[in-house]
Amino acid sequence: MQHLKEAPKRSKTDKPKVTMKSAFKTIIWPRRKLVFIGLVLIVIRSLSGLILPWQSKVLLDDVVPNKDFDGLYALIGIVIVAILVQSVTSFLLTRILSVQAQYLISELRAQVQKKVLSLPISFFDNTKSGALVSRIMSDVEGVRNLIGTGLVQLVGGSFTAIVSLVILIKLNAWMTLFVFVPLSLFGIVALKAFKYIRPVFRNRGKINAEVTGRLTETLAGVRVIKAFNAEEQENKTFEIGVERLFQNVKKSLTATALMTSSSTFLIGVATTGIMGIGGYYMIEGSMTTGEFLFFTLILGFMIAPIVQMSNIGSQLTEALAGLDRTEELMNLAAEDEQEDRTIELETMKGDIKFDNVSFAYEEGKPVLHNINFEVPSGAVVALVGSSGSGKSTIAGLSATFLNPESGKITIDGEDLSKVKLSSFRKNLGVVLQDEFLFEGTIRENIMFPRPNATEAQLLNAVKAAYVNEFTDRFDDGLETLIGERGVKLSGGQRQRIAIARAILADPKIIILDEATSNLDTESEGLIQKSLSELTNDRTTIVIAHRLSTIKKADQILVIENGRIAERGTHDELLEAKGRYYDLYTFQAKI
Repeated sequence: MQHLKEAPKRSKTDKPKVTMKSAFKTIIWPRRKLVFIGLVLIVIRSLSGLILPWQSKVLLDDVVPNKDFDGLYALIGIVIVAILVQSVTSFLLTRILSVQAQYLISELRAQVQKKVLSLPISFFDNTKSGALVSRIMSDVEGVRNLIGTGLVQLVGGSFTAIVSLVILIKLNAWMTLFVFVPLSLFGIVALKAFKYIRPVFRNRGKINAEVTGRLTETLAGVRVIKAFNAEEQENKTFEIGVERLFQNVKKSLTATALMTSSSTFLIGVATTGIMGIGGYYMIEGSMTTGEFLFFTLILGFMIAPIVQMSNIGSQLTEALAGLDRTEELMNLAAEDEQEDRTIELETMKGDIKFDNVSFAYEEGKPVLHNINFEVPSGAVVALVGSSGSGKSTIAGLSATFLNPESGKITIDGEDLSKVKLSSFRKNLGVVLQDEFLFEGTIRENIMFPRPNATEAQLLNAVKAAYVNEFTDRFDDGLETLIGERGVKLSGGQRQRIAIARAILADPKIIILDEATSNLDTESEGLIQKSLSELTNDRTTIVIAHRLSTIKKADQILVIENGRIAERGTHDELLEAKGRYYDLYTFQAKI
């Protein structure tokens, strides 16, 4: 299925703009068979709609004056058939085009979500999750107006207006010309209004994403808000966002109202003129009553679609503005799309080496300076140091969540910056300090990395992580629902589920980011047993807050100010009586 194609990468200052031409090429043309059927149905519906005004003329000019009852019956039959054709074609149009439009929306949502998940971690660090939800769910909805209602009204209305115009000219060219002048003025007003509305719609999408993002954060952090009695300030923040959204909507409504009121005035002027001119022609005898009624009804068929253009134009403008923002996301480079990432790791031992690695989150403000260390396959390396020293940055680089500014990281001798991320990450396991659990059951969360795992593999991970120590006490066991982010469980229980998840994934490399720092002594003891199972024969990088947990590490690196201040085993570092000795003895006193 064809879709919005990824255009060449743009600079941040170059705003993408989806045009009707590009939208036609990427959205409408691939579905041309369905669209063609829809257009045929539109033509049939439009032509059948002209039957009633035509038969009204026949009724007044021929059937009634001649008292032709047979003609009357035939006329009623023709009108009923025309109405039936209109009804059937309207149903088929909805069934074919509107349903296809909704299918396209679902397809685009899946496509954008897939693209978003392919983006690097740095993108998510700088973008609110709620804003992304809004962009995935809302921005593509306008597409229905390109395939569905908007297209039907635009093409069908245009066809009806053209056919009606031809009929009107044949009926009375001077009366038609009088109508055409105010309609032309309305067209000029509408074009100017559309030019004004598009950036308003585009900005509305951004504001809506920001407001949705803040609301998502508010709901996720409701415990913190209530704990600090901060409901009022959150309410004010949300009210400010809602007010910005209201002001934006007001601008678009003002422009739309201008078009609607101008059309009402200009069409009123045209109608008044038609009454005067038509009345003159009928008094003079050059126009029959049936012809005047026919002209008036056909005039309505011509004017109605033109007036609808204000609504159609708003719909199409909103659709293109949403596609603008969707294209922005689609144009971002996925983290695994770099041309130099060509190495596929068929097998992995797990040897990791940092060779003179430096890193900065912001240019000119380095966080790591010339880091050098090696983690042989199956070894455990612990990173210790004060908060903000660079430990988590080293872990992020090891997990390929970040890329070095200079230097090189290798895995089994291969430059990690040239390795396909999917082939590396399928051998990677990460357990974080505040591990994320999905809403659902304990079983579903443990089986997340391997949904096709056997029951025996699942139970082995459950026992290895001592999850059964608490699930055996639950009425529903592994089928227990844990709530959003696992709120129904304790910190120790959540951590053991996370460790069981990592054990089931069976990775070659494990990264533990302060996995025991916030736990009570009993939970820590059980999790230490779980971690010993997890790290067995696996290359492990541990960020340790409690130094008592890393005594058996093969190597301990003391990180200070983005540099390795000390390195060695637990006993070697204690004997050296340096920074590690100070940290360890300080914790021992506590």
